[in-house]
Amino acid sequence: MRKEYDAIGEIDVPDDAYYGAFTSRAMKNFPPSRKAHPHLIHALSDVKWACASANEELGLLDHNVASVIKRSCDEMKDLSKWFVIDPLSGGSGTALNMNINEIIANRSTELLGGRLGQYLVHPVDDVNKSQSTNDVYPTAIKLGAIRLLRELVDEVALLQESLQSKEKAFDNILKVGRTEMQDAVPITLGQEFGAYAEAIARDRWRLYKVEERIRFVNLGGTAIGTGINAPRTFSYVAIRYLSERTGLGLVRSENLIESTQNTDVFSEVHGLLKTLATNLIKISNDLRLLSSGPRAGIGEIKLKAVQAGSSIMAGKVNPVLPEYAIYLSMKVLSNDVAVNMAVSSGNLELNAFLPLIQYSLYDSFDSLIQAVHALRTCVDTLEADPDRCRENLEKSAMMATCFVPILGYEKVSKIVSEAIEKHEDVKKLLLDAGIPSEMIESAFDPKKMIALGYIPDKR
Repeated sequence: MRKEYDAIGEIDVPDDAYYGAFTSRAMKNFPPSRKAHPHLIHALSDVKWACASANEELGLLDHNVASVIKRSCDEMKDLSKWFVIDPLSGGSGTALNMNINEIIANRSTELLGGRLGQYLVHPVDDVNKSQSTNDVYPTAIKLGAIRLLRELVDEVALLQESLQSKEKAFDNILKVGRTEMQDAVPITLGQEFGAYAEAIARDRWRLYKVEERIRFVNLGGTAIGTGINAPRTFSYVAIRYLSERTGLGLVRSENLIESTQNTDVFSEVHGLLKTLATNLIKISNDLRLLSSGPRAGIGEIKLKAVQAGSSIMAGKVNPVLPEYAIYLSMKVLSNDVAVNMAVSSGNLELNAFLPLIQYSLYDSFDSLIQAVHALRTCVDTLEADPDRCRENLEKSAMMATCFVPILGYEKVSKIVSEAIEKHEDVKKLLLDAGIPSEMIESAFDPKKMIALGYIPDKR
């Protein structure tokens, strides 16, 4: 063990550790039970690289010191095992910021020929120059969020395409619609999947557009947005370097004080994640219902068997992929509560609950990426059962609704009631009411139904 010192006093640090006194003390205060997200570590290293470049350009850092800091940032993937702070540590992210400052400082010292803990490059005076946790950390959160958002949007686009392919494939399969879990008027199976595709397309567009809201960062605002201990031009220069390094087109917030105080943009973004989650739950539940049975349920679609469904009921298969998508989406709904509580709990010049916001936000991104992928796998491999669709449609009395314009609402209502109560064939009752047989049969042909205007032609 080596001896290091911080504002509290002396503390032991493992000889081989690239972190230092602040991190060691934080680990005692907040025993690590979770790991920092790789995207957060990546984003923090990008921010430190950009700040070192800006400090060098502005003459605040020696070229050699700036060079080893930037090289250490480039090596962060290999050094990430030393990023040991629990992401939910107290201090509004200070422990996380100091952890990476100490890793970079120790590696930079090593690159200059020094030993770990010697700090030829200082974690605060050099690595954290012109910065504060309060501008570094939220900037890094947004940077990682943009990367995760793009990954999610790509997955959502693939799900949309899968649903649209089923819309086309099932275009000619007429089936009974259902409202409030009861039989309703006819619809094609393709139209059902087209509705799912439209909902997901809307999610895709909303998520794509919200990226522009995350690009505004407060880097250079330092402690409370006033830019204390940083040159006036530092913010512009550092953000320019950060944009060039990441290719993400980041923009300086118009009011650094406001953007340091307020974190409502994360509530806005997570609200859209919550919306996607609700759509995934709805679609997944519909697939479970439509595939239910397979003999004693609706059974109008068949989900691919991916694993045995029971340890006792031989041959049973369960809709595990839609269930998995629902689990993950429900977790996103709970994260939304945490994010909103954390966002609203900021006080005066800072929100101390940024670590909870970051952890919940990134967890929701990860959960939705997995949920969307699972649901897409399910959609890609599911099949329709046209015979069951036809059987359920013929058993339903709601087909009689098509003839309300001819017979009137009251007469059709009596036909439907008689068919249900007496288990009569609704076709026979319609025939008895004077509807020609060819017209009745046309009601079971999706092309004729479209031609008659009972089912709108989306194309």
